[in-house]
Amino acid sequence: MIRLLVFVLLSCGVALQSFGQSNKLIKELEGKRGDLQKRIAESETLLQTTKQDVGSQLAGLSTLNGQIEERKRYILQVNNDMEAIDRELASLDREVERLQRDLQDKKEKYAASVRYLYKNRSVEDKLMFILSADNLAQIYRRLRYVREYADFQRLQGEDIKRRQEQIGRKQNELLEVRQAKEALLKEREAEKQKLEKEEKEKKGLLNKLRRKQRGLQNELAKQRKEAARLNARIDKLIAEEIEKARKRAEEEARRESAARKRGEGTAAPANADAGKAGQPATAAPLEAYTMDKADRQLSGTFASNRGKLPVPITGPYLIVSRYGQYPVKELKGVVLDNKGIDIQGQPGAQARAVFGGKVAAVFKLDGLFNILVRHGAYISVYCNLASTAVKAGDEVSINQPLGTVFSNPADGGRTVLHFQLRKEKEKLNPELWIDR
Repeated sequence: MIRLLVFVLLSCGVALQSFGQSNKLIKELEGKRGDLQKRIAESETLLQTTKQDVGSQLAGLSTLNGQIEERKRYILQVNNDMEAIDRELASLDREVERLQRDLQDKKEKYAASVRYLYKNRSVEDKLMFILSADNLAQIYRRLRYVREYADFQRLQGEDIKRRQEQIGRKQNELLEVRQAKEALLKEREAEKQKLEKEEKEKKGLLNKLRRKQRGLQNELAKQRKEAARLNARIDKLIAEEIEKARKRAEEEARRESAARKRGEGTAAPANADAGKAGQPATAAPLEAYTMDKADRQLSGTFASNRGKLPVPITGPYLIVSRYGQYPVKELKGVVLDNKGIDIQGQPGAQARAVFGGKVAAVFKLDGLFNILVRHGAYISVYCNLASTAVKAGDEVSINQPLGTVFSNPADGGRTVLHFQLRKEKEKLNPELWIDR
């Protein structure tokens, strides 16, 4: 009997722990969508290109493409949330059915025990049951049984009441989840309408650009030439930085080799005799490292943060040009080739370090600043800055401002950071490394 009572109480405790899980799920999903929704709302302020020249229209197209991609990501998130809510609804339906079956079973058992008590309700019946025992020990057991059975009946009644309340709460949860699903459906439809509007705007912009094919090709040729000059300068500086790192590694290996020789002393005279005989001494070779220990350690830490690095610009942003070489399918003969990514922000946005490291170089090209930060074997590159807050040789920490991104007054204050990521000479896709 005691074990039965403990089981009843424990089962009630476990059931109570399940309350509120649906509300928690809804809040988590709302939080994830909220971040995306906020970013979309903020980035809508970036869609302000109104000039009619080809360069501005091409820039406007890239901004619009970035906004459309963000909108699609948000709709995908809403669809994923809908699936999660559907799974939660199915789980709640099963839970309510189980609770109702359990409640019905308890009610039937309780009714049977009440009928039994009704038939044997008199004090004389209980006394006869107790006093008809064969000995005192049996009298005590029967007396305890009668008392425990009465307690059990009371607990059964209370448990039925708790189960009814539990079903009520679960049904309320079910209602909240269904309401959340309905709200999501409305939100998805609203986002789809906005997406259709942006797609229509994009179509109109593309038609304008197609009518200016010659001007478009000239603008692209100009952009490719500027990018080639920038990348050549970056490649040269990175090659110099790799060479510096190699020399540091060689010097470190040389010092370690000398320390090992000093430690050996004259403990190997046979080796000295071999040298006199014209045979080469067995000195340990220098290790062929391209980085010293500090750089190797920093490289490992940086690599472990793939997909977790902060976005290298402050405030609202849009990725308006992606990494790699790819055609713009809506424009014939237009192929983009980006060694990094272009991130549009608001005027006044700061470029910020994606990881701790050392400023390897700061250089100026066409009146704008560009910064290289070394993180062991990895190098992050920040281009198109109006001013800088660091100089070569400075140690920087993660999220530290490096400079103000240039806002083009001739293009409505358009503010774009060009960001690259390298592993020595190898070019990496920054989008795979930053946390979005």
